[in-house]
Amino acid sequence: MACHHFEYLKPTASAKASYAKGCEECLKTGDTWVHLRECLVCGHVGCCDSSKNKHATKHFLKTGHAVMRSVEPGEKWGWCYVDEVMVDLG
Repeated sequence: MACHHFEYLKPTASAKASYAKGCEECLKTGDTWVHLRECLVCGHVGCCDSSKNKHATKHFLKTGHAVMRSVEPGEKWGWCYVDEVMVDLG
């Protein structure tokens, strides 16, 4: 299956300073996470589905922002929640 959601993204300010700190919601509650994901629509940084809170997916369900990327060192991939496909961003 092909995904076209990545084609319509407009450049946004990097969330680098934000993801250097961690998952936005987990930081507020003092919780922990496994890996971080950045919304490519608005820059929100949330924890992955391997984390107990799954804030990146919750962000998609709340906002409808379909695409995110891993912000883990060395990882260059994105995910589309709508089409359920991984995209190489390398």
